[in-house]
Amino acid sequence: MGKRKQFIGTVVSDKMQKTVIVRVMQISKHAKYSRVDRSYNKFKVHDEKGMAKLGDTVRIEETRPISKDKRFRVLDVVKKLAGAEKIEIKEEI
Repeated sequence: MGKRKQFIGTVVSDKMQKTVIVRVMQISKHAKYSRVDRSYNKFKVHDEKGMAKLGDTVRIEETRPISKDKRFRVLDVVKKLAGAEKIEIKEEI
């Protein structure tokens, strides 16, 4: 069996039960112009224990389909957001 994909991203929404939305940034370099390109993906991630909160940095892992949209699960919280009561994360477009 192959290895499962793992990503590190930031929680942008925790309003659902047992589900968080994680924003993952991927950096690539243009072959000809050497410009750094940042692309973002948002994944619905299964969080059984409810340990991830808004603004936390989490490690997620690919798993079997849990629902229509959920194909990842939270492994652990890498970094907690200090003093986060109510915070809004702005989307960069």
